Amino acid sequence: MSALSHAPSTDSPARPTPTTAGTPGRLARLRGTNPLGAFGGLLWLVVVLVPVYWVVVTSLRTREGFFDANPLALPTSPTLENYRLVLDSGFTHYLLNSTLVTVGATLLTLVVSFLAAYAVVRGTSRALRWAFSVFLLGLAIPLQATIIPVYYLIAKAQMYDTLPAIVLPSAAFAIPLTVIILVNFLRDIPDELYESMRADGAGHWRMLWSLAVPLSRPALITVTIYDALNVWNGFLFPLILTQSPDKRVLPLFVWSFQGEFTINIPAILAAVVLSTLPILAVYILGRRQLIGGLTAGFGK
Repeated sequence: MSALSHAPSTDSPARPTPTTAGTPGRLARLRGTNPLGAFGGLLWLVVVLVPVYWVVVTSLRTREGFFDANPLALPTSPTLENYRLVLDSGFTHYLLNSTLVTVGATLLTLVVSFLAAYAVVRGTSRALRWAFSVFLLGLAIPLQATIIPVYYLIAKAQMYDTLPAIVLPSAAFAIPLTVIILVNFLRDIPDELYESMRADGAGHWRMLWSLAVPLSRPALITVTIYDALNVWNGFLFPLILTQSPDKRVLPLFVWSFQGEFTINIPAILAAVVLSTLPILAVYILGRRQLIGGLTAGFGK
C-alpha cells in the first residue's frame, strides 16, 4: 500500500478544530466590547468592593493589632471577639426594634399607597386627580424641612419616644413615590380585564384583590424592597423622635456604639457588619424582582 493511500483526501471537508470553533464568536464579542465602559465598570467595582473588604477584614482584627497591621492585609490571627462584644451590648434588642419599625412602616405604606393608586387609576372624579397632584407635590418636600412640624405633631399626639413615632412619619414620606410607581403600573393593566370582571358581577374590592394585586406583584415587590431599605437605614426620625436607649433602632445603636467605643474601631465595624446583614439578605432574595419591577415597561 502506497503512502498516498493514507493521505487525507482533498475532497473531504476539513473539520474545525476545537481551538478554532469558538474563535469567531469570541472575536465578535470582543469587537462589541466598549473598552472605556469596561474600564469604568471595573473601576466602579474596585471603588465599591475595597471599602466593604476593609470593613469585614478590620472587624476580624484585635483591638491592639488594628493600628499595626496593613489595612488591606488579611488578619494574621482573626477573631470573633468584636462580634461577641456587639451581641453582648444588646444588639438583638435593637435588631427587633428595627424589624418592627421597618415592617410596620412598609406595610402601612403598601396598603395606603395601593388603595390610593387604585382609586386614582379607576376613579373618574376631579378630586382624585387633585389628590394625585398632592402626591406629586410630596416628592418636592425635603424631609429635613419638616422635622419641627413632625416633632410637634408627634409630641401633641403623645407618641414621643415610642416606635410608632418612627413608623408614621417614615410611612408618610414613603407614600408619594410609592403611589406614583403603583399608578404607572396599574395604568398598564388593560381595561378589558376590569370590564370582564365587572360583567361577572365583581365589585371594586374583588377586582382589586383578584386582578390588580396579582398583576401588580413585580411593582409591589419593588416598592417593598425600596421602602424597607429606606426605613431600615433611616437615622433622622429615630434621632429626633426617640430618647430612651430601649427605643433605639440599629442606625442609632451603631452611632451610640461609636461614642462608647471610640478607640475600638474593629468593634464598631463589627456592629456595622451585623446591622447590614438582615437587609442585605432581603435584597439578595428579592433582587431579581426588584430589577424586573424597575425595568418593567422599558421595552414598550
